[in-house]
Amino acid sequence: MTDDYTEAELANLLSGLSDDELRVKLDILRKLQEHKKYNRLEYFKPYPKQAIHFALGKTKRERLLTSGNQYGKTECGAAEAAYHLTGLYPKDWQGRIWTRPTRGWACGETSLATRDTIQRKLMGEPGVTAEFGAGLIPKHLILDTSLARGVTDAFDTVQVKHVSGGISIVKFKSYEQGRSKFQGETIDWVWDDEEPPIEVYTEQLARITATAGMIVVTFTSLLGDTQVTDRFTKEDHPERAMTVMGLRDALHISPEQYDTIIGQYPVHERVARIEGGIMRGEGRVFSIGQEVISEPPIASVPEHWAKLFGIDFGIGHPFAWALILWDRDADVIHLHKCGKMRDALPLQQATPMKAIGANVMVAWPKDGTARDKGSGEPLASIYKKTTELRMLPTHATFEDGSVSTEAGVMEMWERMTTGRFKVSSELSEFWEEFRAYHRKGGQIVKVNDDILSAVRTAIMAKRFAKPGLLGNKRNLSAPNNGLAIGLDFDVFA
Repeated sequence: MTDDYTEAELANLLSGLSDDELRVKLDILRKLQEHKKYNRLEYFKPYPKQAIHFALGKTKRERLLTSGNQYGKTECGAAEAAYHLTGLYPKDWQGRIWTRPTRGWACGETSLATRDTIQRKLMGEPGVTAEFGAGLIPKHLILDTSLARGVTDAFDTVQVKHVSGGISIVKFKSYEQGRSKFQGETIDWVWDDEEPPIEVYTEQLARITATAGMIVVTFTSLLGDTQVTDRFTKEDHPERAMTVMGLRDALHISPEQYDTIIGQYPVHERVARIEGGIMRGEGRVFSIGQEVISEPPIASVPEHWAKLFGIDFGIGHPFAWALILWDRDADVIHLHKCGKMRDALPLQQATPMKAIGANVMVAWPKDGTARDKGSGEPLASIYKKTTELRMLPTHATFEDGSVSTEAGVMEMWERMTTGRFKVSSELSEFWEEFRAYHRKGGQIVKVNDDILSAVRTAIMAKRFAKPGLLGNKRNLSAPNNGLAIGLDFDVFA
């Protein structure tokens, strides 16, 4: 009864009361505590990353929420399942809404794990009579239950009263039952807590087709690249979305606990357990914590810092750009802004760059020398003419003329480990690539690395970075306006 009050707060509430008044006050407190215990859904408040994950449900058929351990991913999945079962969506709900009763599956790895994790979150502690209804499904809306075979106190099916007056149904399932146990039924939604085998996942997809339903997956990735994770990380599909929830997104964990939590896991597991990303191949390329290189966004950029854009043209993958700021005095490179887009024209790709730094030179990779099949012009020349970007006269190289990817990665890594490479904390697209960048067979896997490639290109050509003001006004009198240094003609002409 006193869980939400300190002894001092209780003493203050009850001081000076007569016996009758005390009994009335205590009765009110008991009822409030009981209401909170059996109506937990009413008190659930999502963290910002959880709210983003919910909102994606409005347009996405498949959603993945990856998270570290104990960050709230299962609570998040259970809350959404409870909303769809009851129809008790909060006023600020931005996700998918069913105005009728729904049929859904809540699934885990084993029957025991399903009972102890998923069922407990939705229904309360298994086997404890006083805790029945203390989960995220309000107790007064639980109409009936049927027990599963083989696991004590495990439910097979639960009937829930929907606000429309009808009855929603949730069935608890486990992957160990095999694909055949997921056949035959038509349902509205699936919640997978922990990663399912691909054959189970595809069968679940078949079950939601007729209802235009959805699948939500919540897990900590320790299996690396799998056919399920590949659907979200390597296949670009308009009906899929992935949300990554890291240590700092779990607001119930205090900053004072960060070092202890980070230190308890081996380095190769930290991308999954700490940052919520996918644990990849033989290990991450940058096996360093996000917190080491992250910094608050720079509100006022010093004019004397050198600036340079790096781009990746996006031949068969998204176009990407990155703006670096080089504090030469401290030899620290700051990744200030970045972005990427797919299936856009060069003019569209250049728009955000010109809005941020119209006078900033642009470093570009070697594949920009390839000639366009239609016009026969070099790709970099086309960008210069159509976008008015201040393209460097030749593709980016190191000072010795080399263009080694490994050399670029090594410079980035050396700067990261010595405090000379910092990234704005708000650049979510960079952080997603940073967490996923990995090796397989000793080689860097070049998938979803568009912004990283743009950053590497800029760092390779950093000697051409120039000081100046940022902004969208073009200074036509600026030196080196698209001409090679020391030449009076355009090398692309």
